Amino acid sequence: MKKILLVEDDPMLIDIYTTKLKEQGFNPVVRENGKEILEAIEREKPDLIVLDIVLPYLDGWEILGKIKSEENSKDIPVIILSNLGQKEDIDRGFEMGVARYLIKAHHTPSEVATEIRDVLGSQ
Repeated sequence: MKKILLVEDDPMLIDIYTTKLKEQGFNPVVRENGKEILEAIEREKPDLIVLDIVLPYLDGWEILGKIKSEENSKDIPVIILSNLGQKEDIDRGFEMGVARYLIKAHHTPSEVATEIRDVLGSQ
């Protein structure tokens, strides 16, 4: 069972996405902010990270930078799932090495699960 680290601070979305991920056969692990994210990655060893950008303490850009700069996490695929949908944000995500950039309002939880499966299948 593939472990998915979901970094999201909205309790309703956490509930929706963890339920959908479990239904799709994934093992979701949730962190609600960027504090201790590298320790969580080391401890949980996720197969993929789903990352929001607007978060308390550290924003998703800072978290992504840390993930991609650390030896033990740089190769873990990251999917950004955010409401920030400006071209500059999307371009920045891909420049920083994300596998996908998904805009929350444009993707259902089922579609997000499909994207996760596609990214994991292409490894």
